[in-house]
Amino acid sequence: MPWKETCAMEERMKFVLECLEGEWSKAELCRIYGISRPTGDKWLMRYAEMGIEGLADRSRAPRHHPNGVSEAAEAAIVALRQAHVHWGPKKLRVLLARERPGRVWPAASTIGAILKRRGLTVPRKRRRRTPPYTQPFTASNGPNALWCVDHKGWFRTGDGRRCEPLTMTDAWSRYLLRSQAVDDKKCETTRGVMEAAFREYGLPWAMRSDNGPPFASRGVGGLSRLSVWWLKLGVGAERIEPGHPEQNGRHERMHETLKQETASPPQATARKQQEAFDRFRREFNEERPHEALQQRTPASVYEPSPRAYPARLEAVEYPEGWQTRVVQKHGQFYWKRTDVFLGEALYGERVGLEPLDERYWWVRFVTTALGVFDSHRRRILTFTEAARVGVAAESRSGAPSATLQGLRTGP
Repeated sequence: MPWKETCAMEERMKFVLECLEGEWSKAELCRIYGISRPTGDKWLMRYAEMGIEGLADRSRAPRHHPNGVSEAAEAAIVALRQAHVHWGPKKLRVLLARERPGRVWPAASTIGAILKRRGLTVPRKRRRRTPPYTQPFTASNGPNALWCVDHKGWFRTGDGRRCEPLTMTDAWSRYLLRSQAVDDKKCETTRGVMEAAFREYGLPWAMRSDNGPPFASRGVGGLSRLSVWWLKLGVGAERIEPGHPEQNGRHERMHETLKQETASPPQATARKQQEAFDRFRREFNEERPHEALQQRTPASVYEPSPRAYPARLEAVEYPEGWQTRVVQKHGQFYWKRTDVFLGEALYGERVGLEPLDERYWWVRFVTTALGVFDSHRRRILTFTEAARVGVAAESRSGAPSATLQGLRTGP
């Protein structure tokens, strides 16, 4: 015999009809249907008031929300957002509280939900991020231990020329090495300015930059053609975390002063803008005392680096027992007749593969570890991926070989 299917509405209707027929007492019917007497009274009362519709389930949501946002408050939030279309919930709430301090305004998260419901927000587009720099930052404990480099935001001079200042400072002494007006952020342009600084002041032990071009890329290890050149010179390439300019705070603070004194407003021509940069650089280095230097000037404490810029770059050599591969035009190297993509920034360069075990290899360029090569799957793993599959991101010796160690020994 098949099971009899029923629903709550049918059971409630049957209970009410049997109560109305009077053959069974209400208490007996409540026991038969497995409900309490108050529940039975409720269904009888609803049926008397509304008929069959009264036996349907009702929403349990409260009809009154004591902490709900009133229509007037919501209208004020929407109006303010329309007046400031680029402001987020936090800024809107601050302005509302400032303009109408006598009212209690909802939390920023509630304001965000209101804006989203009204269609006043645009979802953020997911962006591919430059791989994070995972090594400790170089300690700035003397001249040329660390240089900072950045492109100040571009603007136009009075004659309409694009100006995008390229600045370089010594992190320890705050010495402003370069403040050069350039037209673009191309690798070739930036390298030309940096090469002149290297010839004049020698080589630092490390360069710190942001995660944007031309200093970094989204390739393996975050390397760009410019940072590859640094590594070949024996200069470490460091990148601050995305969204954390305070990690390059000394340089950013100099930028603020540079803008105030030379580009607010911009000069009439590109030539006059460069003259203003030169005057600022001379004053910043030779006349302006710095509190962190006990009120001394950067020029009084800075010394050029003893590491001269080489006339030619030597070929990169790796220890005996390592495999070496040359990176091809499209960023790949060959492993047993198979293409393994590494990064276009390394085109033409020789990379070293240090064996970790029979399957995994530590991939290096000069002294920089780029990832772990899985020779079975023929792909490069990030250190996070390598750790996930149980591969220690560490060489057998636990440190670079003596051949490479000398390149990373700082002051």
